[in-house]
Amino acid sequence: MTYRASSEEMKAGPKRMKCRSMPGSLLHNFFGPNLMFRYCPDREFPSYSYVPGRYPHPFSDPNGHSYKLNDISKEREPSGLHLPTDLCSGWQELHEYLFGIDLFNHGFYWEAHETWEQLWIKFGRSGREADFLKALIKLAAAGVKARECRPVGVQRHACRARDLFRLVLAMATENQPSIHMGGMNLQSLRDAADTIASNAVNIAGQSDEITSALPLTLLPGDIKSDGVPSE
Repeated sequence: MTYRASSEEMKAGPKRMKCRSMPGSLLHNFFGPNLMFRYCPDREFPSYSYVPGRYPHPFSDPNGHSYKLNDISKEREPSGLHLPTDLCSGWQELHEYLFGIDLFNHGFYWEAHETWEQLWIKFGRSGREADFLKALIKLAAAGVKARECRPVGVQRHACRARDLFRLVLAMATENQPSIHMGGMNLQSLRDAADTIASNAVNIAGQSDEITSALPLTLLPGDIKSDGVPSE
């Protein structure tokens, strides 16, 4: 099922858009950051969501929010990071993946991109798990472009995410038949990416610094931690 915001909802602005549910633990909405679940509540958010050309670069600028820190730096080698065999199961304990979800849901798109990219590298940059992570990375990139008010970039990255989710679905085998990965329905993710691509102009035009730029919240299921419901 593809959700497309009505013209009335788009005109009303992010804070007044209706909350609509989708299968596979996906929720299309424009909730404010303070209303989100946290999957890694012990991890602190950066002091700002980086937008190129608007804020100091997190790593290279002395005023950057992660300057000389190794929390999500590309030079970082996660100590003791244990990768599950696949992301159809075992993802609940992959805290870097879940922290990326937190970052994305709260509008830290560039930071989510960086966090998931580390896992993408760890999974070998190719294959079903890596392509799933790359699709999430592309969704995060679409969020950055929305903050930059660049609808063409939003559409391009969202289309690439859609195609990658479609590819991951096509990789299902007898050993990995599930249409779920990372606790989310791949078909719903594919449709959500398509919705973002189709509404790129409106999304980019309504992005601001307070609400999430994309009309999408990622809600993996079967999480068992404080404040987060299990399905």
